[in-house]
Amino acid sequence: MNKAGLIDAVAATSGLTKREAEAALDAVTYTVTSTVRSGEPVRIIGFGSFRPRDRRARKGRNPRTGASVQIKASKGVSFAAGATLKRQLNARAAPAKPTAVPARATTRAAAAPAPARATRAAAPAKAAPRKAAPAKAAPAKAAAKATKAVKATKKAAKTVAKKATKGAKKR
Repeated sequence: MNKAGLIDAVAATSGLTKREAEAALDAVTYTVTSTVRSGEPVRIIGFGSFRPRDRRARKGRNPRTGASVQIKASKGVSFAAGATLKRQLNARAAPAKPTAVPARATTRAAAAPAPARATRAAAPAKAAPRKAAPAKAAPAKAAAKATKAVKATKKAAKTVAKKATKGAKKR
């Protein structure tokens, strides 16, 4: 699976739009990268941990010429799978799918309900004015729930970043 496939899968699973899923994925990637780059490990309970690794300078050989080559010291990252991930990989049944957030309503529909249409001039005067259908309120509720879910996702990302930096300060 590549990044586009991962964004599609996250969007489908979480109920976020593709843009929101991409933004969330980019935020997680940036946070993990910057934390590991600073020399601190990132532990995601149940998934795994990313740890910075230093590679020493060493001698190598050019495969074409066989000449000895000096390889510079570099930094790398190691990933160790968490216990839950290992258990799910080795289980016969597929892991439980997380519950999706309800689909997000458009901003216009959530902001203002559609105005009631005027009745025809030929209609009798006793006709009751048209009422807004109760279904019009549902997109506003769905939008509110989706907004809360997005805020919760952002808050969770901030919490992960804070925990990673707190772990760094303790050491």
